[in-house]
Amino acid sequence: MSTGQEWPVRPRVEEVRIQGLGVIDEAVLELSPGFNVVTGETGAGKTMVVTGLGLLFGGRADPARVRPGADKATVEGTLVVESKGRVAQQVEDVGGEVEDGELIISRTVSAEGRSRAWLGGRTVPVGTLTYLADDLVAVHGQMDQQRLLQPARQRAALDRYAGEDLVKPLRAYTQTYKRHKQVAALLEELTTKARERAQEADMLRFGLEEIEKVDPKRGEDVELRAEEERLSHADALRGAATTAHTALLGDPMDPSGDTRDVISLLGEARTAVEAVRDFDPQLAGVADRLAEAGYLISDVATDLAAYAESIEADPARLAAVQERRSILSGLVRKYAEDSEGVLAWAQAAAARLTELEGDDDRIGELTREHEELSARLGELAAELTKVRSAAAERFGAAVTEELTALAMPHARVVVQLSEAAEYGPEGVDEVELRMSAHPAAPPLPLNKGASGGELSRVMLAIEVVFAGADPVPTFVFDEVDAGVGGKAAVEIGRRLARLARTAQVIVVTHLPQVAAFADQHLVVEKAGDGSVVRSGVVTLDHDGRVRELSRMLAGLEDSELGRAHAEELLGMAAADR
Repeated sequence: MSTGQEWPVRPRVEEVRIQGLGVIDEAVLELSPGFNVVTGETGAGKTMVVTGLGLLFGGRADPARVRPGADKATVEGTLVVESKGRVAQQVEDVGGEVEDGELIISRTVSAEGRSRAWLGGRTVPVGTLTYLADDLVAVHGQMDQQRLLQPARQRAALDRYAGEDLVKPLRAYTQTYKRHKQVAALLEELTTKARERAQEADMLRFGLEEIEKVDPKRGEDVELRAEEERLSHADALRGAATTAHTALLGDPMDPSGDTRDVISLLGEARTAVEAVRDFDPQLAGVADRLAEAGYLISDVATDLAAYAESIEADPARLAAVQERRSILSGLVRKYAEDSEGVLAWAQAAAARLTELEGDDDRIGELTREHEELSARLGELAAELTKVRSAAAERFGAAVTEELTALAMPHARVVVQLSEAAEYGPEGVDEVELRMSAHPAAPPLPLNKGASGGELSRVMLAIEVVFAGADPVPTFVFDEVDAGVGGKAAVEIGRRLARLARTAQVIVVTHLPQVAAFADQHLVVEKAGDGSVVRSGVVTLDHDGRVRELSRMLAGLEDSELGRAHAEELLGMAAADR
């Protein structure tokens, strides 16, 4: 019965189409959410399946892998993802689309070496696929064991394995580390740039003293400019006003008295019109306007007389105004575009100077905080190391136990913790997975302590131990069973099936004991005309699986003994699951 609760979708690869890659002409892989195996005869192109998946998730494009005679190799994958999940958000961030919970990824490699990638219908840099792959797939092939060989990945993997024991101290450490970095940066700026800051403070003081001495007022430069203009042209201004006044009222000092000024002429006009205004209302209106004009002209004349009286040349005042303007212009050239800007600069400079003059007190406070944070950081880092050391011991023992069952009984995996030169975002621990192939051998880094086939088995053991802690939803293993047979092969199949309970697993194998545990069995079939080999992929039903396992066991598909053994293997695997 449905509870109405929607469970999150676990991302997985649903289908892969491969064209023109190696010996594969055209193939379609329909994949199960659980354990998928890919088998086939030697040279059929099984490894091309892993190569295709690698290309799909940003792997290196090798034009030599393009099928002879083909223009390009194409790999297209259909993935099931959560519509509102992290992967879908990453796709949308680059302009791609996830439709109905399905994401299409495509990659082409031309015979000339050009490579193109598409994500959700949008062309993207190949690096985008690589970035996306971190949340989707871990490929463990003979030449592609890089994911857990990276130191940062190894520390992150150990931290996930440590689980809840590490969550709280790591969160506290991260917060303290961020603040420690901030305080250290502020201190460095204040101390290493002390000379520059002192020079800045001196410059600000000089500027403020200079402005304070001049004491500019708002709008003063505009007023002084107008006054200078008036004083510089005093004679011309007074002469103009006097001439205009005479034109309006006449010159009272003229002995002839024969003045034809504006007021007199207006008076004559008004007298003439007033005499007949009663005969026509329209003319009466003109008479009124002439009277108004007379009053207006009289007022203007009075103002001109007053202005002419007020204007006088004052060389001393003119010199004072020009000197003041010169001083203000000096401030404007240095600090702003006008007197308003000079005052604004002074206000900002005063605030900045207050900040700079408080450096000594601030340095003292920050130094004390830095010392306290350093001590706290050391305590939290030590706590992280303690938790990681305990987890590393458990992890090493668990992986070593897995390796014993995977035909590596003398191998031992340890997690080596060393102290970094300085504190980092995740603590002071450097984490490295190491392996010794036999008791007398010193533990070496994984890529040096194990061969290609052994490394795949080590990775399988690690992934089984990490199952549930590692969020990668799809694992791809190529030749994980190299050099293994018998009981160890059964154990490899059993562990891959166990891993498939929490993730999608895709394995290329030549061992029937491994293939028997699969939920989905794909076989790469090849056909040839003597010169050209073409391969395709077929999904097997139960009878097909029996025939393929029989071929893998006895070399003959229809061997009765081989078929009986194949049925026995399938029954054993089904019972074990």
